[in-house]
Amino acid sequence: MAHTVQTLSKLLKKTPDEVTTILANAGVDGKNSDSVISAEERKILMRSLSKRSSSKSSMSVSRKAGTKPSANSASGVKVQVKKKRSIKSATTTNEQPEIAANEAAQAAQVALDAGRDADEKLLAQDAKRLEMVRLQQTQAEALKKETVKQTQTQETEKKAEKPKTADKSKADKKPKRLRNVPSGNNTRRQLHVARHNPNRKLKKKDRTRLSQKVQEEQAQHAFQKPVEKVVHEIAIAENIKVTELAQKMATKAGEVLKVLMSMGVMVTLNDVIDQDTAMLVVEEMGHKGIASVEETVEDVLIEQSKSSGNESARPPVVTIMGHVDHGKTSLLDYIRQAKVARGEAGGITQHIGAYQVQSNGKTITFIDTPGHAAFSKMRSRGANATDIVILVVAADDGVMPQTIESIKHAQTAGVPIIVAINKIDKEGVDIDKIKQVLSTHNVISEDWGGDVMMRPVSAHTGEGVDALLDAISLTAEVLEFSAVIKAPAHGIVLEARLDKGRGKVTTILVQSGTLNKGDIMIAGFEYGKVKQIVDDKGKVLKSATPSMPVEVLGLSGVPNSGDGVLVVDSERKAREVAYFRKAKDREVQLQKQQASKMENFLMKMEEGDVSTVNVLLKADVRGSAQALIAALEELSTDEVRVKVVSSGVGGINNTDITLAATSSALVLGFNVRADAVARKTADNEGVRVEYYSIIYNLIDDVKAIISGLLSPELSENIIGIASVKDVFRSQKMGDIAGCMVEEGVVRRDSPIRVLRDNVVIFEGELESLRRFKDDVNEVQSGTECGIGVLNYTDVQSGDQIEVFERVERARTL
Repeated sequence: MAHTVQTLSKLLKKTPDEVTTILANAGVDGKNSDSVISAEERKILMRSLSKRSSSKSSMSVSRKAGTKPSANSASGVKVQVKKKRSIKSATTTNEQPEIAANEAAQAAQVALDAGRDADEKLLAQDAKRLEMVRLQQTQAEALKKETVKQTQTQETEKKAEKPKTADKSKADKKPKRLRNVPSGNNTRRQLHVARHNPNRKLKKKDRTRLSQKVQEEQAQHAFQKPVEKVVHEIAIAENIKVTELAQKMATKAGEVLKVLMSMGVMVTLNDVIDQDTAMLVVEEMGHKGIASVEETVEDVLIEQSKSSGNESARPPVVTIMGHVDHGKTSLLDYIRQAKVARGEAGGITQHIGAYQVQSNGKTITFIDTPGHAAFSKMRSRGANATDIVILVVAADDGVMPQTIESIKHAQTAGVPIIVAINKIDKEGVDIDKIKQVLSTHNVISEDWGGDVMMRPVSAHTGEGVDALLDAISLTAEVLEFSAVIKAPAHGIVLEARLDKGRGKVTTILVQSGTLNKGDIMIAGFEYGKVKQIVDDKGKVLKSATPSMPVEVLGLSGVPNSGDGVLVVDSERKAREVAYFRKAKDREVQLQKQQASKMENFLMKMEEGDVSTVNVLLKADVRGSAQALIAALEELSTDEVRVKVVSSGVGGINNTDITLAATSSALVLGFNVRADAVARKTADNEGVRVEYYSIIYNLIDDVKAIISGLLSPELSENIIGIASVKDVFRSQKMGDIAGCMVEEGVVRRDSPIRVLRDNVVIFEGELESLRRFKDDVNEVQSGTECGIGVLNYTDVQSGDQIEVFERVERARTL
């Protein structure tokens, strides 16, 4: 680092002028405050500073040593004392800058030494770097020279080899004739030996040899057409696009479309076809199809949640099946000591009911299924969820169509059958005839050498019921029904509905594991956290064990009856599987729509336009809606087709009426009613709304519409609606509903229905109608009255009592 006079003056704690003066005295002239001081000049400066400090110190010492006072004169003493004082003060004043100068000189010396060492290190590093660069350049030049030398050597060798080979070829192949060439001169070039000329035309033999060589080279790289057809193994999922299938077969999509059209399937390139159709197409085009089952998110979750552990005994699940009005619910009523059938419209079961009964200290779970023809799906679900089927056959009616269908459901599910021959208290019954008819359907009694227990019973008197329960217990003991208890719950949805007060209510049967409050559950397309568990007696539970039917609250929607129930670890997994199922179902529905569109188009081309009856269906529970859709679609004929535009659960709202008006549909309400806004919209739009509580009345009416046989028949007209304001308890009269008649008139001799949130919960008759304390026959709109309902004690404030009359009228579409 280069120092100037200014920087050195700061280090030495002197002024720049003093430093230049010292340098000038030492023989270095021409310096000012900005001048650069070299290392040699710094040494001169430091030597001069050290000389000055040493001379000053010697002078002070000599002065102190040489002063001796004289004893003769007082003045001399005085002068000596003054001299001593002045010398002492001068000495002290001179010593301070000298000490500071010494310290500054030492610090400057240290700084100079450090700078000198740093300069020496940098010079050494630069020298080392320069030496390395020089060595690298020397090595690179040597390597380059060696490479040039090798290439020159190789070229020399090649040049030397060429004349040798030429001489050798000349020696081997001597010309037949030499013209004007002396025999002794062999070094002269032979004029007749032509060098290679690429433009010269080759001889035929050489051309043939060259063309063969070129053909061989081209054959190695060119595309060769396969001699035999390549057969691909095509992996086909459940659904596959036409374009994707064509890519897998390495063929054009148009060829695939031609094959599909020849098979009668009208699709486009982006349409999805099912696995069976794709397999046929692959086989038709000469390839080998393999049905692949991809492991989906749903499969992984089901595999992970399989119950494992020690199994324990569980109660048997018994399903009561049979024909309509054969006494299934009445038999179950006697066993439960309850009155379920009275609350059903027309005395017909129209929902799946599940109950648990204690018999001789043992628990039995009963599932009551509808017997009407329209509820075939419900009976099928009941058979799949059960352990034992009790087939109820009325002794007076015998084996009927739904009896045979129930037998088929049970046999398909592989479930043991116990036959209960009901109504044996009636006269003139022939049990042997019933056994004979049942034997034709492979249901053979133990008395006749078969394996089916048959017990004659009477739901009215209770005769033979104990023997039937003993048969159930015996079958359960033999088959030893068991399930894992300490595991996540698995089950099946028996029924689901939308309750305005409680939300989405799902009736499930737990088949294995334990369902706890707070579990994350998935059922079909719906999922959610279990908020409440209620048993068949209305008791709130914290958990449900296997074979227990319970109502569950907390799902995101209303699942379909028959859907599997699964408890998972997290809500994220449940949501993922539910979305996957919805996407898969959307693909299937889209595929069905495409197929139906093309079928309708072809049908119209062949037969002309087909008449269609559009129906919008609303029901109180999901199972009834599903059964009604299936029953209505089966009514379609070649000339007239029934199309269910929309279906749902809950009361009829304004959106339903608007959709019905747009699609010119008939609105059918099964055990539900339209609200005030919907009724007004229906009147304005001219939409026909029909209410039903018995399923075969609904089906018969739709049949009449389809067939055009609209003969006068019994219909229902609502003549009055009363709103329950309060309920009064009376020991003599029972529960009396204090009502305000809002519309029409309430008549004492008319049948009524009790509605809660626009859903029918009871149908019966008026027991009493009072105005203040007087019995009256009718009460007009805007008047208060007291209404007593016969055989019904669950009237609540806010319910509606609907009064109607049955009249005959001519029907028109």
